[in-house]
Amino acid sequence: MTPGGHHGTGAPIDLGAGEGSGPLWGMASDDLNATLLAWAAGEGVAGHVNAELDVLVVVLEGSATVTIDGVAQALAAPAALLVPRGARRAIRAGAGGVRYLSVHRRRGPLQITPLPDGG
Repeated sequence: MTPGGHHGTGAPIDLGAGEGSGPLWGMASDDLNATLLAWAAGEGVAGHVNAELDVLVVVLEGSATVTIDGVAQALAAPAALLVPRGARRAIRAGAGGVRYLSVHRRRGPLQITPLPDGG
């Protein structure tokens, strides 16, 4: 399958294919999720906290600034960075844009927890 959709295991993926900004391709196995993302200069992912999972960011092309708990780090291809769970993180593309792979353990299904009595 080409970038832009979900793909199972066992077939090679061209991580250089696909155009545009945002998620270009994604896959999920029983254990892992991977997403290929691309951003034009200055675009990216706003600051947020992922309390559940560590995330491996692998820069394939271009560069980005990855800010983890207020500390900005320049990351240029080819490079990788492990973003720990619970850290506040943001990614902003450098002057030439960025293409990167985000890989993490697959999340379990959404768990609905009932409110305590009176809620």
